[in-house]
Amino acid sequence: MAENPAVLVTGASTGIGAKYAERFARRGHDLVLVARNKARLDALAVRLRDETGVAIDILQADLTDPAEVAAVEARLREDERIGILVNNAGGNLPGSFLSQNTDDVSRLIALNTTAVARLASAVAPRFAAAGGGAIINISSVVGIAPEFGMTVYGATKAFVTFLSQGLSIELGPKGVYVQAVLPAATRTEIWDHSGIDVNTLSGVMEVDDLVDAALLGFDRREPITIPPLPDAGQWDAYQEARVAMLPNTRQANPAERYRKAD
Repeated sequence: MAENPAVLVTGASTGIGAKYAERFARRGHDLVLVARNKARLDALAVRLRDETGVAIDILQADLTDPAEVAAVEARLREDERIGILVNNAGGNLPGSFLSQNTDDVSRLIALNTTAVARLASAVAPRFAAAGGGAIINISSVVGIAPEFGMTVYGATKAFVTFLSQGLSIELGPKGVYVQAVLPAATRTEIWDHSGIDVNTLSGVMEVDDLVDAALLGFDRREPITIPPLPDAGQWDAYQEARVAMLPNTRQANPAERYRKAD
């Protein structure tokens, strides 16, 4: 695979996706930018071409539309220049689970999970055959924190983290690097979609800082990158506790505490 492969970024018109596009362009990578808002994509592409000289293709797509997802999948399968997929597109809904419209919930799940899995599935066989490539999946710390009260969004991000960990185990031995990035509160437009004024929150990270930290984790080939977490040992302890529990789940009979008393 080429030393500076092309990078396909979803949700590239603004926020985290646009910043990934900028950072990879400055590293000399050609880009394929995917989002619904073509005007924003065009403006970003013009600026980055002028500033960096890289080649940039625009692929307008709504990743909740199966036909448009299929077009992005085809590009990932067929364009051998693409060696990095940034699965960034995602969204949230305002309100609690009880107030969220069922069809809106379904669309959110399609965007945050189905599209992520389909695009990874489209490109992973080609990467594995080439013995290289990278998949960056933008997840969230909300996926490990049901206490935050963002039930559906958190569930979708738990899926993204789990998918990334499973793919890392499967694809790592074949030379494919998979990274899950777990931001906390970051200053993006997702807060407007969530019905929350970001200026009322504390501890909000700027997009530049988030992406630069995530790319440092990328360069280090971390499987999980949590930019706001000061102590990496906490994640290690979390993982060790989970792994330590696994052997105890392999039992032919219910645990003693679930057996009826005589």
